[in-house]
Amino acid sequence: MELIVSTPFQQALDVVEKLPPEDQETLVDIIRRRLIEQRRAEIARNAQVTIQAFREGRANYGTVDDLRREVKYKHNPNSSEVF
Repeated sequence: MELIVSTPFQQALDVVEKLPPEDQETLVDIIRRRLIEQRRAEIARNAQVTIQAFREGRANYGTVDDLRREVKYKHNPNSSEVF
């Protein structure tokens, strides 16, 4: 005899499957919008942290070439070679 464990996720799917198709589509739209808003909030938080780090001198900005030079210099500070 096989024991089937029902997880909260599976229980939620079972409930959703019992909804009419139109309600299922509405639910999908609501979840999609909420996920988008959560991602926007996360991006905004990351931006604030980055801005604060820049103001405190813990972050720099520049081009990819600037980054390459910095990384190369940190690995070999005596080298005058520019990639």
